[in-house]
Amino acid sequence: MKKEQQNRLYREESLFVQGLLSRFRDLVFVFKVLISFIRAFRKTYFIGPCVTIFGSARFGPEMDHYQDAERIGATMAKLGFTVMTGGGSGIMEAANKGAYEAGGYSVGCNIILPIEQKPNPYLHKWIYIPYFFVRKVILVKYSFAFIVMPVRCNKCLYNATIFVSHNDNQFTI
Repeated sequence: MKKEQQNRLYREESLFVQGLLSRFRDLVFVFKVLISFIRAFRKTYFIGPCVTIFGSARFGPEMDHYQDAERIGATMAKLGFTVMTGGGSGIMEAANKGAYEAGGYSVGCNIILPIEQKPNPYLHKWIYIPYFFVRKVILVKYSFAFIVMPVRCNKCLYNATIFVSHNDNQFTI
């Protein structure tokens, strides 16, 4: 009988969320997270001023939101901004495609998942990040503006929470 792997955590993450671990295991996890941050910072340091566009991977090219994201990506590129997304399909692909085809710079921050998330073909640069919270920090760190396109409700709430918790009166939703 084949097991469903769709919603399974990686072994390392499973151990971490079980609760109290040894101090050594916690220290190892902290170092792995630190290494992820350092790699991400080094890879994204020279990408220039960004506009981060958040959106669902569940929209296809025939949908209005996809086409809107493509136009927004192109507009941001023409204004001189790097367009940064999660690097996946759907809205993320549309925004990257708009920037790419308008001659702008297009960046994706891909999360390492057992299934699904692959870089879209409209990226000049992409990085793989193993932890969601590291990915969110990178998506926020270099951005001068944020555009939140249609997403599932829980994801929208999550993104709003990230902005509010990192808000030092420089950004509004």
